Amino acid sequence: MKDKMIWIKADEGNWDDRKIVITTGIESGADCILVNGADVSKVKELGNVKVAAFAYDNKSEADIIVVGKGGEGDGTKPLPPDYGGSLDVTTAIRLKEKGIKVAGYVIIRNKEYENFAAELGNICDYLITVGTDWQVIPLENLIAGLQKKNVKLISGVKNSEQAKLAFETMEHGSDGVLLDTKDLNQIKKTAVLAESAGVKDIELKAAVVTRVDPIGMGDRVCVDTCNLMVRGEGMLVGSQSNGMFLVHSESEESPYVASRPFRVNAGAVHAYIKVGEKTRYLSELKAGDEVTIVDADGGQRTGVVGRVKIERRPLVLVEADIDGKIVKNILQNAETIKLVTKDKKPVSVTDLKVGDEILVHSEDIGRHFGMKIEETIIEK
Repeated sequence: MKDKMIWIKADEGNWDDRKIVITTGIESGADCILVNGADVSKVKELGNVKVAAFAYDNKSEADIIVVGKGGEGDGTKPLPPDYGGSLDVTTAIRLKEKGIKVAGYVIIRNKEYENFAAELGNICDYLITVGTDWQVIPLENLIAGLQKKNVKLISGVKNSEQAKLAFETMEHGSDGVLLDTKDLNQIKKTAVLAESAGVKDIELKAAVVTRVDPIGMGDRVCVDTCNLMVRGEGMLVGSQSNGMFLVHSESEESPYVASRPFRVNAGAVHAYIKVGEKTRYLSELKAGDEVTIVDADGGQRTGVVGRVKIERRPLVLVEADIDGKIVKNILQNAETIKLVTKDKKPVSVTDLKVGDEILVHSEDIGRHFGMKIEETIIEK
């Protein structure tokens, strides 16, 4: 679900100051820490995080070698008239041939450096660019020029506002940001921003309930997450992959049972659950898996499964009509299991009636092994 990366730059200053920046980045969920080669082992001792290092060899055993510091990329060496004579370019090619992940690092001082960055983007797995006077136009040019290349574009920023601009440039935005700051609050703000940046809302439409019938005993799945959900949030679950009901979390208090805002009592074991752009069976979820939490406005965020509980319980079949298509879900028949009305209010399946309108996500496409596919598939 998370679409954007956040890298933390921590290659300058004394180690104690950098250590605070690095640990804050790790605790905030940063995807990668960029340091000098000599610091790679010290960063790995601080946490299980990907480490990139400025270097021209792989002696540091970093996960990613970043070329450009001390070369042409940062302006230490002049740009050669022929890129074949570039230290950064030849090093990137040599490391790539050894199967090493490589990033190019370029400070964009003028158009010539933008062209040099584009050349490294043709070679490297990642391209890190740092703007000087001009921030947006060079990034737009690189996004457009490298969109069909197999390279992740990382934009150098100083704060969360610059990160937001990078994520939104030309709609697609950069694939990530390299945050260069000693302000720990900016690290936390940017990490929160990266969590939701690039994640589009999902369309939910009102479907008219056509059937609510108890159907006997079966095995249902409770998805207990490591995340707290609020009123209006739940997960998309359904018996058909092209029609998913918004099943509400147990985030509401009731007179008889304490709230469990980490839980969605999602449905029977056969049901699909929408996870990002794919679907999975509820029965195959396990601790550590990602799930997608959806709110009544269609907003999405990533959750992590802490535990799955499968228990035998009485079930109820709910059918609904959406644009002439009947979609179905089978849920536990109990007061705490709720869907969401078109007015964005939770409604218990025990109170649900024919004619009520509930929120459903509908697709006009089939799925094969959870992936969208254009073929005729009948599920009923």
